[in-house]
Amino acid sequence: MKKLDGFSADELFATSTGLAYNDFIILPGYIDFAPEDVILESNLTRSIRLKTPMVSSPMDTVTESRMAIGLALLGGMGFIHYNNTAEEQAAEVKKVKRYENGFIADPIVLSPDHTINDVIAIKERFGFSGIPITEDGRPNSRLVGIVTNRDFDFEPNHTRRLGDVMTREVITARHGVSLLEANDILKKSKKGKLPIVDEAGRLVSLVCRNDLVTNREYPLASKDEKKQLMVGAAISTKDDSKERLDLLVDAGVNAVIIDSAQGNSIYQIEMITYIKKRHPGLDVIGGNVVTEEQCESLVRAGVDALRIGMGPGSICTTQTTMAVGRAQATAVFRCARFARQHGNPVIADGGIANIGHIAKALAIGASATMMGSMFAGTDEAPGEYFYENGKRLKKYRGMASLEALEKGGSKRYFSEESKIKVAQGVSGAVLDKGSLFDYMPYLIQGLKHSFQDMGTRDVTRLHEMLYGNELRFELRSPSAQIEGGVHDMYSYQAPKYM
Repeated sequence: MKKLDGFSADELFATSTGLAYNDFIILPGYIDFAPEDVILESNLTRSIRLKTPMVSSPMDTVTESRMAIGLALLGGMGFIHYNNTAEEQAAEVKKVKRYENGFIADPIVLSPDHTINDVIAIKERFGFSGIPITEDGRPNSRLVGIVTNRDFDFEPNHTRRLGDVMTREVITARHGVSLLEANDILKKSKKGKLPIVDEAGRLVSLVCRNDLVTNREYPLASKDEKKQLMVGAAISTKDDSKERLDLLVDAGVNAVIIDSAQGNSIYQIEMITYIKKRHPGLDVIGGNVVTEEQCESLVRAGVDALRIGMGPGSICTTQTTMAVGRAQATAVFRCARFARQHGNPVIADGGIANIGHIAKALAIGASATMMGSMFAGTDEAPGEYFYENGKRLKKYRGMASLEALEKGGSKRYFSEESKIKVAQGVSGAVLDKGSLFDYMPYLIQGLKHSFQDMGTRDVTRLHEMLYGNELRFELRSPSAQIEGGVHDMYSYQAPKYM
């Protein structure tokens, strides 16, 4: 049998030294396909499968509804942070679930006695202004009209009743119509909304024209069985998260992350047990963990996926401050190898700064990657841009920074009641990356090229190569790392995304 060049992953990670992503390189494979032939589809949890294996971290400077919507449209998934009230977090989840639907079963409605100001408030909160009008302003009551921007665009008096400006002749479809038939009616009528009514004229649901466009433009979109965009949310191990959990489930959340810096605790195990008993159909992601022993505790408790990483994030100082953690590449490989035996996907969380790191995380066993700083500079991340030294920046802070701890992030670090706060992270800023809708396609295409260079068309085959020792690796000396980047240049023009 011919001896393969390089080393297997088992040989690479057999060293007593922890390895980061930059410490190794993947040797090239054989190319007999184009980048466009690569399929990036992968499991996030046991039951949730994404077409793009990238998710956003539940941080208050990274993920709220805009980020979650953008990622879901592009094949990934966002996890809403919990540095807010339970009601605010559930409202963010609802915004994602309402964004795109087949039939909207619970549309927002108003009555003829509401005013134009009420429509404007809904538009500011949810981003749309086409509102069905029912006789008493309640769902499932008789439809009497519809209001859109066109009905009040040139009306200076925003206190006017909707009954005075609404369109009364409304094209509708009868309850029982198929989604395909409803879409045909929308196309032919050239209307933006199609109310679905029962035999008594009561509003049952709504179909939106924008959804037809979205379906065409975003074929990778992550959707659940109701054709709604998928979204996750974070909760803590505290008892008050049980009430938060119920609100999130009512809002339609698809998965929850139990957000702990050190996930191997009796508190997390008890929370996992509680969730699985109260909401058995809800996917639970446990973590953060970095050792096989930690993984075993959470797998036994019943998690559907594991979140791997303790201290590798760009704004995290846990390894320095607490002297506890693990080098990220070693953590991902060890945990993924163990979790695979039990059918649990793992999510590589932290330490990812470029496309190569995403590819390496997947190549050593991760099924998805979770990023914070990579997404924090996009338009869709919470917060406003500001300028410093001529650079356009956005705020980015660790959930263990003093600033975040004071707002509520201490729930993640078992220090909520502590009088003295010990920071395990910092606050800072990241460069503007523009829109997620430009940035994500760049990441996706770059990852496809990486898969081509490795000689694999999909994540499943990549993992087969990993565990079959076909995928080969090599350690990189500090000189090799310098050699592998830009060097010996007087000056150069950096690409937009580094």
